Amino acid sequence: MQTRFTDAQLAADPDLARSEGILRKCVHCGFCTATCPTYLLLGDEADSPRGRIYLIQTMLEAQGAPDAATVRHVDRCLSCLSCASTCPSGVDYMHLVDQARAHIETHYQRPLADRLFRRLVTAVLTRPWAFALARRLAGRMRWAAPLAPGRLRGMIEAAPPSRPRPATISPAPAPAARPATGLRVGLMKGCVQPVLDPGIDAAAIRLLHRLGVEVVQPDTPACCGALPHHLGQTDRAHALAQRQIATWCALLDTAPLDAILVTTSGCGTTLKDYGEMFRNDPVWAQRAARVAALAMDVSEWLDRAGLDLPLRPETRSLRVAWQAPCSLQHGQRIRTAPRRLLEAAGFTVVEPTEAHICCGSAGAYSLIQPDISRRLGARKAERLDALSADLVVSSNIGCMTQIAGAARTPVTHLVELLDWATGGPNLPSGVVINRPVQG
Repeated sequence: MQTRFTDAQLAADPDLARSEGILRKCVHCGFCTATCPTYLLLGDEADSPRGRIYLIQTMLEAQGAPDAATVRHVDRCLSCLSCASTCPSGVDYMHLVDQARAHIETHYQRPLADRLFRRLVTAVLTRPWAFALARRLAGRMRWAAPLAPGRLRGMIEAAPPSRPRPATISPAPAPAARPATGLRVGLMKGCVQPVLDPGIDAAAIRLLHRLGVEVVQPDTPACCGALPHHLGQTDRAHALAQRQIATWCALLDTAPLDAILVTTSGCGTTLKDYGEMFRNDPVWAQRAARVAALAMDVSEWLDRAGLDLPLRPETRSLRVAWQAPCSLQHGQRIRTAPRRLLEAAGFTVVEPTEAHICCGSAGAYSLIQPDISRRLGARKAERLDALSADLVVSSNIGCMTQIAGAARTPVTHLVELLDWATGGPNLPSGVVINRPVQG
């Protein structure tokens, strides 16, 4: 793609210079349009990655306030990065759209109601205590949702009820843990997941302990910065990321860690990008890169470590549908590790058609763009239900919540199922073992 930035523009702004290099890689081939969820739904070229790239180029070259149409089409992007997985030219769309959102945030005057709503979303979701309170209030107000205006209605309806309690069964004694391996890992506490389902981290810790791995966690939950980052709120995102980086560096200075594990893939994508996020910051660059180098999705680490634990024979009677979060398959390019883990545990694993298409959760997207989000959620749920699986397995709390609200099939986290398979106490609620155990 030919660009028309001036030398002065590129010299003055290293972020703009990076974006110019990204833009020049695009050859307008259109492969991205076939895998873009919003283009599939809306059929508008401006709601495809190629169309957005044109709009972003024009906006960044002008360096002024973008028009409302450009903002609308950029806002509709899920940042699912399916386009990046498809692109034969290697266009770094993730960092390009991040730059576009930051530019919009500082150069475009949104309507007052929109500004306030976006600030409210990040203020609540990035503070676990505020999110817990808002969730309780929304639960009590669910009856009034049809009377609420616009996005407020969507926010009330999107507040998930408590997940059903897991069904406790113990047909066999839990296997003994491995002897201590000397491995020591950190386990991140995020902001949304500890409120929606603290059982996920509890299952991960049980599983890791069973493998003989020491687990270290920060004292309190804290946002990684992903939610405001994807809304262009750079200052807020960097402040949260710096807090996360400082926490991990303090733990690393006490004793080394083999990895920093993340059970929410959306957070994992951001942690791995900390080095890039702070690349121009002389104070934070080295510490950010230190944390980013150790960040790993829990499935990525377990796949390398190997489960090698006694398994319940009941695993062979369960058919599970693997739902790959976009942040895992596209953002982190982890595509085979979760399925290998599930198959090694004895499960029959199936995947839906359009497995590469986003479920519509996408962080705060379900609140900011509720109509598109709902349509994508229903599309994903329909394809998962068609598999006739005993349960859906994912590894991102946003995807799990989105799918659980639309699908008939029970939904659980990868580590919860692996914990049960290797001797943990809980089978996901709603799952009935009704097939004969083979072998």
